[in-house]
Amino acid sequence: MVGDGIVEAVVRGAAERLAAGGIAQLLGNWEYRRAGAPLDGLERIADWASRAGLEYWIVERERQDPGEYAETWIRDGGTRPGTPAFEALHSAWLDDFADRGVDAVGFGYVLLRRPADGAAPSLARTERLHGPLGDTTGGLAAHLEACLAASDLVAALDDDELRDLRVAVAEDVTEERHHWPGAEAPTVILLRQGGGFGRVVDAGTGLAALVGAADGDLPLGVLVDAIAHLLEVDAGDLWTELAAATRELVAGGLLRPVAD
Repeated sequence: MVGDGIVEAVVRGAAERLAAGGIAQLLGNWEYRRAGAPLDGLERIADWASRAGLEYWIVERERQDPGEYAETWIRDGGTRPGTPAFEALHSAWLDDFADRGVDAVGFGYVLLRRPADGAAPSLARTERLHGPLGDTTGGLAAHLEACLAASDLVAALDDDELRDLRVAVAEDVTEERHHWPGAEAPTVILLRQGGGFGRVVDAGTGLAALVGAADGDLPLGVLVDAIAHLLEVDAGDLWTELAAATRELVAGGLLRPVAD
């Protein structure tokens, strides 16, 4: 197959292999074409899954230029750099990429799911997380499983229903604040995830306050109303801002739903 055609075939073919609600997890590569291409690399693999009727969560971990990518695979094949065989293979790879207009290759994790019978696809998530992973001593499988379940839960709630949800900040989340010397208010507040994908979220004052108060005891709506009162801002406007951010933190595993 040409280029990333084998990855496309695996992604499209998963739709025929999965039972309703079944999940496939794999590593994959996707090509980025020259400027002007209708879709970039991450959009291309998402399009393959979507056209196959699959839900998807795709995390790009790295992107390499064609030369680096070719060298990686040639070395893995046992051909040493600096040899005539290496130079010939490297030239062949670069010529192929150039002929097809490929200027980069992305790779990362691919999660595919076949929707339940009669259900429309609801999970359509792509991310670029090029930084280091968090602590993965136990592997990413349990983390992904928990995040997927939490993402499904909040996706099924509208913003009014979300107000009734209780959440607790995950044990591996820390907060980092940056101040100008002598300034009382921080200029930057970062939430850092110690495990999983090691996410770093640039949080504003309202979101940081919500995460700090999230211990699972009170519903989100109650917390946000109280924060709005303390910040002297409109509660409705603050909820509009924080509802989407909360969904992202739950899907990423920084906030965890608390069962009744």
